[in-house]
Amino acid sequence: MLISSLYKFLTAPIDQKSRQRVIFWFSLSMTFAVIYGLMALKKAFANSLSIQDDARQHIFWMQRFFNPDLFPNDLIADYFQSVAPAGYTWLYKSAATIGINPLLLAKIIPLILGLICTYYIFRICLEILPVPMAGFISALVMNQAIWMKDDVASATPRAFVYPFFLAFLYYLLRGSLVRMGIAITLVGLFYPHYVFIASGILILRLICWRNGRFQFSSEKRDFLFCKVGLGTAFFVLLPYAFTSSEFGPTRSRESAMQLREFYPNGRSTFFHVHPKDFWLTGKRSGIFPKSLFTPATQCVGLLLPFLLPFRFTFPLVKNLTSGIWLLVHLLVSSLAMFFIAHALLFHLHLPSRYTGLSFRIIIALTTAIALTLILDALFNWAENRQNNSVKYQTMISLTLTSLVMASLLLYPAFVKGFPLVKYKVGRATDLYKFFQKQPEDILIASLSEEVNLLPTFAQRSILLGREYAIPYQVGYYNQFRQRTIDLITAQYSSDLADVKNFIQKYGIEFWMVHRGAFTPEYVENNSWLMQYESAQQAVTFLKLGYISALATTVPTCTVFQNDDLLVLDGKCILQKE
Repeated sequence: MLISSLYKFLTAPIDQKSRQRVIFWFSLSMTFAVIYGLMALKKAFANSLSIQDDARQHIFWMQRFFNPDLFPNDLIADYFQSVAPAGYTWLYKSAATIGINPLLLAKIIPLILGLICTYYIFRICLEILPVPMAGFISALVMNQAIWMKDDVASATPRAFVYPFFLAFLYYLLRGSLVRMGIAITLVGLFYPHYVFIASGILILRLICWRNGRFQFSSEKRDFLFCKVGLGTAFFVLLPYAFTSSEFGPTRSRESAMQLREFYPNGRSTFFHVHPKDFWLTGKRSGIFPKSLFTPATQCVGLLLPFLLPFRFTFPLVKNLTSGIWLLVHLLVSSLAMFFIAHALLFHLHLPSRYTGLSFRIIIALTTAIALTLILDALFNWAENRQNNSVKYQTMISLTLTSLVMASLLLYPAFVKGFPLVKYKVGRATDLYKFFQKQPEDILIASLSEEVNLLPTFAQRSILLGREYAIPYQVGYYNQFRQRTIDLITAQYSSDLADVKNFIQKYGIEFWMVHRGAFTPEYVENNSWLMQYESAQQAVTFLKLGYISALATTVPTCTVFQNDDLLVLDGKCILQKE
């Protein structure tokens, strides 16, 4: 009978004879992971001068591995090198020793990380519900979620937490003590924030619900895993606790509330006007990432708690293992760290970082389990009807099953630009070549957007750039902020002496300006610049018809130009009267 065959193939729990079925669904999972990864890889290599958006911060300074003379006394490069986790730095440096450029490695790594994530999410799902199709669905929706967000695509430290944390969850379920400890170590070396989540899970496993109340676990293994895990977590986090940053201290809540950067339209918006935005959906402050239910098929995961009580209607519920409690522990641990991070703002970095990945894992798994329970119930319903109506029940079951699988498989086809990897392409090739011909110790000042790409593609130091305006370390950002204010003031001053003083103060060799930089619209339409009072004054200055002193040097001090940009020689400006 067709329904019976489908039941055995799709939703029947695995047994000793199910090896081929597991291999089929796992292979299918890896196939889609490879397809999505190759689609991302195609975008990465579509242009030789491309780099992922966030990788601009975390990768550019690694060019020092090939040429230690690059970025000398560079505030921005030194800062991002100092905050790079040890394992992350070691990986890229090791690759550089065998000739692999960090910019190249950053394009290849996401595919590998995606495959590792697929393996672990598939295996985790089987530990919770031993149905291979459920493993496939969890892997599929997890892959879609990964490639509809740029975390893994960035190849930055947060990309590595996905596979390493999933590995921790899997080995914890499997009871593999050594491998679990290794996974915690890797999480700590690449993304230490999630060591706290792992520690919370280990502690929560010591508490169980028995005889109508919470009690300590009677399993000695739970205590052993907790001791080993917490011990590993302690030693892996110890270096972070005793290493003081030259760019510290960490900004306090009170200090952040004094800066416009942390408010709506600011560079690092955190404090929202509406409590809903602050606590629920804020990118940095909220508990729910906006992309949590992307793909939308993951909304089915919300049904799982309502399906579990109806064991007669959804008979596959009885096959759920105790591993389902891992999702509860992960949820509770993440929520606890979210509120602790708010209480200790910003000492544990951003609160949203503690729920984003956790919720994606939970939703992927609950979606897979819920869909499998529903499809299994459909097959049982069709199989148990009277013979005179079996054809109609079969047709309904096949139709609904086909719709579910089609919606899962075809969803990315309706997402414009999938996969959403956010690569930035450097198009000013002549500009990069011009700066590459200059000495390695030059410093470039600019307020243009193009300046953010110069450290990567021109390998030269910049005074500042919006992409590098990270405000969480006071020692770094106070210097950066003052540089920005000074540059805005000098660029839009009517006094040439202010321009010269700025050049001498920072040792500026080249000053790059956009051709439209001396119009009020240029400043007014830049939300980052408008954070600063000096930019607002510049708008007023330009609207009143005043001419910037820097603009008067353009005809004689321009040493490079293209359709959008002008590069002025700092020495030439200093010689002006």
